[in-house]
Amino acid sequence: MPDGNESEVQAAAQLYGEPFDSGFAQAHEHHMAADFAAACAVYGEMLALAESIEDSPDVRFLRAHVLCDLAVVLLTASDLPGAEDAVERSRNLLDGIASAQMGPQGRQLWLETVLKTLIARSDVMSRTGRLDESLACLDEAAALFPEFEDPDGLRAAELGLNRVLLLMNRGEWGRAEEQATLLLSTTGATAAETVPRLLTALGTICATTGRFDLAEDYLARADDGFRALGDTGERQTLLAHRASLAMERGELDLAERLFAQASAFFEEQRRFGDLAVCEQARSHLAGLRGDAVGASDLMAASLDRFQRLGASVAAADTMLLGAQHAYERGDIEEMKRLAQEARDVYQAREIHERCAQVDLMLAGTLEDNLNRTDHGRHETRSIDTALSLALPAALALAAARHDFVTAHARTQWLQLADRAMHLVFRLAVRRQDQGLLFELVEHRCAGAALALGPGPGSADGHDGPSVFPDAGMKAYGDDGPMALGGVAAEAAASAGLRVAPPPKVRMSAESGRVALQEFIAAAEFRYRRRIVDEEEVPFWITDELTARPVVQIRLADAGDLFMTWTWAGGAQGFGTGHGPAAEVDRAVRELAEALPGSGEGTAGLRRAFESGALADHRTERQLARTMAEALWPEGLTAQIRQVSERAGRPLVRIQPSPRVAQVPWELLAVDDADTRLIDLADVVTTAPTSLRRQNTAQRAPEGPARDPGPVVLVLDPRVPGFRADSPLGSVLGPPGSDPELLSLVRSRLDAGAVEPSLADPAEAFRRTDLDRDWLSSVLRKGARRLMYVGHVGGAPVEGGQSEDGTLHLSCGPQTVGLTEAVRTHRPLSAKDLLLGTLPLRADGEPGARIWPAPPRVALIGCESGGDLRFAESFGLATAMIHNGAELVTATRWVLPTSFAFHRLAGLPESVRPLSEAIVAVDAAHEDRDPVHRLGRWQREQLDHWRADGRIEHSPLLWAAMTCIVV
Repeated sequence: MPDGNESEVQAAAQLYGEPFDSGFAQAHEHHMAADFAAACAVYGEMLALAESIEDSPDVRFLRAHVLCDLAVVLLTASDLPGAEDAVERSRNLLDGIASAQMGPQGRQLWLETVLKTLIARSDVMSRTGRLDESLACLDEAAALFPEFEDPDGLRAAELGLNRVLLLMNRGEWGRAEEQATLLLSTTGATAAETVPRLLTALGTICATTGRFDLAEDYLARADDGFRALGDTGERQTLLAHRASLAMERGELDLAERLFAQASAFFEEQRRFGDLAVCEQARSHLAGLRGDAVGASDLMAASLDRFQRLGASVAAADTMLLGAQHAYERGDIEEMKRLAQEARDVYQAREIHERCAQVDLMLAGTLEDNLNRTDHGRHETRSIDTALSLALPAALALAAARHDFVTAHARTQWLQLADRAMHLVFRLAVRRQDQGLLFELVEHRCAGAALALGPGPGSADGHDGPSVFPDAGMKAYGDDGPMALGGVAAEAAASAGLRVAPPPKVRMSAESGRVALQEFIAAAEFRYRRRIVDEEEVPFWITDELTARPVVQIRLADAGDLFMTWTWAGGAQGFGTGHGPAAEVDRAVRELAEALPGSGEGTAGLRRAFESGALADHRTERQLARTMAEALWPEGLTAQIRQVSERAGRPLVRIQPSPRVAQVPWELLAVDDADTRLIDLADVVTTAPTSLRRQNTAQRAPEGPARDPGPVVLVLDPRVPGFRADSPLGSVLGPPGSDPELLSLVRSRLDAGAVEPSLADPAEAFRRTDLDRDWLSSVLRKGARRLMYVGHVGGAPVEGGQSEDGTLHLSCGPQTVGLTEAVRTHRPLSAKDLLLGTLPLRADGEPGARIWPAPPRVALIGCESGGDLRFAESFGLATAMIHNGAELVTATRWVLPTSFAFHRLAGLPESVRPLSEAIVAVDAAHEDRDPVHRLGRWQREQLDHWRADGRIEHSPLLWAAMTCIVV
């Protein structure tokens, strides 16, 4: 074999001598220029010449090298049978000389060619649907790496890229994204050829999972990379990816134009696999445009090409598309045939979630048929059949989100997955199955659990999820503790929260039934997907609530708004209800128009005061009635009245869905006489059930009023770099200027220990030493209460990451944390409170150990309880519950300060509504029953509002307050 003492550059340039060295260079140029026929011709000439030379280990290695490179070109040209033949011949030759004598450099050349051959073989196996064999090739290649010298990281990058592509071909979008992102951050400039391909993969992943802007950014960067490499073929391939993105966005004309351009190129270059992908997508486009004939012709062409190439999974995808077209033109038997054939392929290849895609399509066609025709006495059986298909598949699709690393990605994925769950709810309503609706809501409200370890895998032990493919461009085309620093630290800080599946929700202590248990079992068996965690939680806790009647209400968004309720504590009964989506959306929209919006600043507050419905008693009453009519069942009001008459004022525990998380339930006008819900009951907000198992703090039921430890007061801390009159300036005014707040601090000093240590009540305000380290030290020592009054930075709901919500303490920019600094200040985020220093240090601690929360916490700041508006509640309020709090008082929306009342509403400076609210929360947290005490104050405010309609009694302030428990 070639070996010697030449330098690496010399070896690369003069490996075999002429004409082979120049032949390899010429074939590579043809490949980069997308002239695949010319490249294959050069390799064919070299192979014929090599086979004419007297046989020896060196000559066999040369032939293996030629065949390996030829296979790569044939793969690009979509000649899968030819590529497989070349790969197998190359591998046989390499195996035949494995024991031949060779020097160190020769061994490295042999290893490199073996790696290239295994990677190429993996690609062939993946494209032809033999995914397990593809993975085996990559595993075999990885086993050779310890012996291989890869100073430029090129082969490692190629291996990583092929793992990403295989995950994509399996539909494992979450794991594929995680690995591609990590690989992109660690691939150096010496492996530049891999970078644009990684960017293309990330663009495809984001387009498929609903993150279109990010997908476009990745594809633009990939185009820049291919241009720098001079890779004309891959730049043309990007046209198809951009077309797929345009189709996902609904830009059908652009998609059609780009697919046509890409198709012309692929046909010219005889890249029939990529051409078939384009035809498949164009068939879908034709169907969307109502062109049944064109859709059928393109589908048939795509299917024929895939079958001739041996791309079985891609062919099955086309069959599934054909099944949809067959149903649309009324050919039910053809639909069934194509769908079953596609499912058989997916089942044989163990691509379980694409089996689920077939099941969802069949369930959807059943529902559509039920809407079109009268099934008579067979209707119940038809609905049952549709549910048996749709519900397990919908559960598997929803569970796939747990493998995405960021909440943003999971939220975007859920928008796709929710379509399947909406189908399930519609079928349950059609069946009039109150028990099933109840269990659906309970399961949906359980919530994801924070996972501090590795992400979940599938039920059969394979790592990662399998989720549905995109209809367009798929991947079958082409010593001691150590602190992290630099790029690694930045990557750790930017990492999202991992989540685990929700707990099993136990519906009955007697029977042991778990919500949806037969459907969960079916989903885990059919699709090899873990749906729920092994841990169980009861859907209802009664041990500490039996002293008074309690009704637990949970709401779930599934197109319409679905509600369940259950009575306990001396009252019995349960019920379900749902509000039509249009009515719910209208009520929520009217409420949003009445509130100061996040990020609007003074303009939003001015609008709320001047024209918002909550600033005028007449319009507020009308809004309260509108919300009640859309969101609240009359039958539940009647039950509350009956229970109240018999057993006293009940407690209403409400777990809102994200869509209605800002609704002030206390305000609902439940009848035409202006009776509000808070007139009839005390109201408390409940967090998702999954938090129940994570909050392990056990305290006496009498609460912190008798617990030892100080009250921790964080009152309007000074934020470094911000003046008192700036956006992060004072919220309470100059220290010592508010007698009500001074009296509050004095009463706490008189009652016991207070942190920070104070010689005078005025010293509690605008302090500069209240940073996260100080907060950790006082909470670790033990505290009975925490009251924070100050700035809260809300996370944008559309971003999906509630953990980005922040508290603004006195932390400087040098403070270590998981959120970016703002000028000379680093906020304390909910992500910090949850993850602590785990992402930053090998010996890191979780947030619950660094900032253990006392039993009662008050977070009085703008939208401090806004995390319930997110699909995953991991914001400030729920982070405190996760860290041990039993009750958190927080706010639903942006709070107007007393200064805002003075400046924008003309209120005298002697009247301080925010101060009054702070005092009321403080008094409630000292009470044995804080929910009742806060509710009593809110009823007093409501009475004043009804009597005089003065702005200081407007629900704009006091109705924002809610107590959150688990």
